[in-house]
Amino acid sequence: YGRDAMSSTKRITITEAVWADLSGMKEPDMTFSELIETMIEREKKRRLEGYIRRLQEGEELVEIPL
Repeated sequence: YGRDAMSSTKRITITEAVWADLSGMKEPDMTFSELIETMIEREKKRRLEGYIRRLQEGEELVEIPL
């Protein structure tokens, strides 16, 4: 994860239930920062896939011969 050069410490407030859920998702050698970064990337991919799906459903696509 190449963000070490721009790293800074921030604190966020979360409930104990959320903390427990995050802790349960974290791999043994993984930091919470790495876990959250992974979750963010998954969400970005999910949103992009949804956007593409909506485009495909809303428009008739034309095949471009190569």
